[in-house]
Amino acid sequence: MNKEYRRGKHSVTSLKSHLVFVTKYRKKIFDAQRLEVLIQSFFEVAKKMDFSILEVNGEGDHVHLLVEYSVSQLVNHLKGVSSRIYRKHFTDSPHAEHLWSPSYFACSVGGAPIEVLKEYIKNQSRP
Repeated sequence: MNKEYRRGKHSVTSLKSHLVFVTKYRKKIFDAQRLEVLIQSFFEVAKKMDFSILEVNGEGDHVHLLVEYSVSQLVNHLKGVSSRIYRKHFTDSPHAEHLWSPSYFACSVGGAPIEVLKEYIKNQSRP
């Protein structure tokens, strides 16, 4: 299996999520114009928050997104807090200021292959 990894300065990740947003009461309110406005807003958010939309589509009452994202802020907080607490309680830290290497690996688990998800999203009955 050939996985595509997102490589950063100190990280290697493969984190993708299939998101489905359903309208309240499953009301069929989306037509092509309304769906396009939503899709553009999703891409604006992705740009600001540094994640990628690999595929997006929808029907009258829901939208599918396939996104690739980073967990760098989560990792940095977990490493920072745990390091401070560890060094507060113990003296065997490998470095005076740091417990952890700056590197990490993260990978999402489970689910269908990405190409299957992309094809499923592409094949939605878009208005």
